[in-house]
Amino acid sequence: MPPSVPSHAVGTQYGCAMERSYFGPAFADAQVHHVMRVGVVTCRPQTKLSDVARMMVGYDVHSIVVAEVGEASPWGIVTSLDLARVPDKLDSMTAGDIANTDLVTIKSNEPLEKAAKLMAEHGISHLIAVQPDMDRPAGMISARDLAAAVAYGRS
Repeated sequence: MPPSVPSHAVGTQYGCAMERSYFGPAFADAQVHHVMRVGVVTCRPQTKLSDVARMMVGYDVHSIVVAEVGEASPWGIVTSLDLARVPDKLDSMTAGDIANTDLVTIKSNEPLEKAAKLMAEHGISHLIAVQPDMDRPAGMISARDLAAAVAYGRS
């Protein structure tokens, strides 16, 4: 531990204990469904980025799936990093203007190791988890979810 961090501060942030957010299997044994956030937050392509930012804060997420009403499959994703790239254009641009349409998905029954490899290969921090039998969005998995499984997974 660095000398500037007092030993009593380990596991705390600003005087509050950090919450343990994962109680599933060890990383090597876990599947995507063990760590994913069930369900996806969506917006339409014409949604202003200022509204997308409010959605991220309100739902405590770092990515929003962009989809057309009535369509079975999403066609894009906007992340908080995408918003950070255009902070002065949040009122003039839409989700459809900046959404990454090269979606990377993973089946919810795949191993976490595969999710980690996909994120690394594509340089992304979020994957859309899909239902194994229908390829419809079931949830979202982030790099932070992978870290939780590494940190707290049970052997």
